[in-house]
Amino acid sequence: MKNFFFLCLQFILFLIVFAAGSLFPPFHMEHVLTATPSYTHIFVADGLVLMVALYVLIVILEAVRKRIRSAFPWTTLALVLAVVLGLYMKFGFITHQI
Repeated sequence: MKNFFFLCLQFILFLIVFAAGSLFPPFHMEHVLTATPSYTHIFVADGLVLMVALYVLIVILEAVRKRIRSAFPWTTLALVLAVVLGLYMKFGFITHQI
């Protein structure tokens, strides 16, 4: 029960970091996906980078606390679920129309 609670908290934290990094990109890492004369599709990867950095920090903290064996799978599941839901919600995708 405790693991599921922390899974939900980490999932929400990862999703918030993904959204914030996508809406307010600190690094301005943009990748052009499609460019035509009328529109341009861009993916801002800052949210993903920040989310992976937070994931690495959490895993390091779990290793220091010697809880890596029990907490690592739950943290990884929370990250994967947040990435899937964030991309489904189109975090980071921008369309510029001319």
